[in-house]
Amino acid sequence: MADQHADNTDHAYVHGAMEISEQVSTWHLFMFMAKWGSLLTAALLVLLTVWFAVGAGFIAGAIGGVAVFVIGFFALRSKPAH
Repeated sequence: MADQHADNTDHAYVHGAMEISEQVSTWHLFMFMAKWGSLLTAALLVLLTVWFAVGAGFIAGAIGGVAVFVIGFFALRSKPAH
């Protein structure tokens, strides 16, 4: 059985005509959270690994975690637009 609306759907979509500001803002939020969440996870993993697995203590783990966070912060911050 043929679709009654098949002839009408070919012309219903116009490429580039949709408003995508919601999708763009959602994508930027996702990228922001993924980027900074990954940095926090990496810093926490360094802290816990040095503290417990290596046995160097909390202070050495905290120094390593803060170092990873500071280096990651400068690497991941937004660059100025040209």
